[in-house]
Amino acid sequence: MQTNITTGPKMGLKTGLKPALLAGGLAAALTTGVFIGQALANQPHMEAALADLQSARSELIQSSHNKGGHRVEALRLTNAAIAEVQAGMAEAY
Repeated sequence: MQTNITTGPKMGLKTGLKPALLAGGLAAALTTGVFIGQALANQPHMEAALADLQSARSELIQSSHNKGGHRVEALRLTNAAIAEVQAGMAEAY
C-alpha cells in the first residue's frame, strides 16, 4: 500500500467501495424495517373496530335466547365481521 504524506494511506476503489456499499445496504434495510413496522402498528381504526366487534359478540352471547333466531344470525354475522377485520389487518402486513 502506498502512503501519501498529505492524505495518509492510498485506498483503492475496491477498498473504499465495499464498506460504503455495506453501509448503504444496511441503512436501506433498517429504513424499510421502520416503515414496515409503522404500517403494522398504524391500524388504529381496524383495531378499534375489532375490539368493538368482539365486545358486541360478548354481549350477544350473554343475551337471552328468545329473539326468534335474530340473535343467532347477529352472532354469525358478527363472527364473520371479526374474521374479515382480522384478514384485512393481516393483509396490511
